[in-house]
Amino acid sequence: MADIFALTQDVLEGTDLELVDIERMPLGLLRVTLDRPGGVRIEDCEQVSKQLSRVFEVEGIDYQRLEVGSPGIDRPLKKEADFVRFAGERVEIRLREPRDNRKVFAGTLQLAETTNTERRVFGLVLDPVAKNSKAEVISFAFDDIDRAKLDPVLDFKGKKR
Repeated sequence: MADIFALTQDVLEGTDLELVDIERMPLGLLRVTLDRPGGVRIEDCEQVSKQLSRVFEVEGIDYQRLEVGSPGIDRPLKKEADFVRFAGERVEIRLREPRDNRKVFAGTLQLAETTNTERRVFGLVLDPVAKNSKAEVISFAFDDIDRAKLDPVLDFKGKKR
């Protein structure tokens, strides 16, 4: 997978597209997930798919189907740079070790002030349980995270008149 990741990074060099993930799926499916500020267009996926098909053929990468797409609204946060980029957004995180008998937390991601440049600390402003309760903040480092993703609140009701 490291070779596929490096090859894909090389193809994306010089574009504003970011490689989010590469997955090998059953039945020979190779799924490549891309992102960019402002969102990925279908034309981006088409262009990258054509380029990757040629590169993978030359390099002898074994796959049956190639799928290039965007991560969607619940985009996974895989790198520390993702946490910096999406500060201020609503996220869901799963910690490696439980805190107060919980591992999964949802809230607004924030960058915490820190003087330690070795280990960046992030904060998560948890959603208040009751209307009048104070918002709780938990701090964590990137190494404390098992997995994380964007967790936007969707409102399908529209404007009230």
